[in-house]
Amino acid sequence: MIKTSALLLSSLLLAGCSLFGDRSSYEAPDYQVVSSLTDGVEIRRYDPRLAVEATVNEAEDEDSAFRLLFAYISGANRTQTEIAMTSPVEVTEASQEIAMTVPVETRQDAGDMRMRFFLPRSFTAESAPEPTDPKVQLVTLPSETMAVLRFSGLRGESRVQGKIDDLLADLSGSDWVQAGEPVAYFYDPPWTLPFFRRNEVAIPVVPSGS
Repeated sequence: MIKTSALLLSSLLLAGCSLFGDRSSYEAPDYQVVSSLTDGVEIRRYDPRLAVEATVNEAEDEDSAFRLLFAYISGANRTQTEIAMTSPVEVTEASQEIAMTVPVETRQDAGDMRMRFFLPRSFTAESAPEPTDPKVQLVTLPSETMAVLRFSGLRGESRVQGKIDDLLADLSGSDWVQAGEPVAYFYDPPWTLPFFRRNEVAIPVVPSGS
């Protein structure tokens, strides 16, 4: 189950958004909608994505992953690159400013908390600044197909789990089957009015019978 406080802390990175959820200045990963199910569930095909991630165990403070990634985008990397929270992006030879992207991804694995920030498409695994903390790493996600349920409003632990249950129910009897663990995506800071928030739960899927 995905912990509430870590999810809310991760969304604080989207500080440039307004109370009304204006996220238009943020870059988001590319995807194509390949199918739609009932109740607004989309089957999306995501292109490969580059992310930075941190994983902490349940014995550590649950906010540790957030702090590790925040340190990374604040310059805790080999080139001391600072990641800008707003757009546009300005690049100079002396330093780089990397625009923050949405969504922030979190996931709970056997008591461990993993958090990812997706990096802009202008970066590759070779050009992205290397983390200095061994708990932080760059990861390249391959193309994958995800079933995604979008919702607005509150995003506490029980509500997120309820939406995951709804998504699993929608997949039951469809042409798609679960192929991985659920994740949660949040696009807005916690002070955004609930009605305007964009939240999503997503599950990797493959065609049934494959």
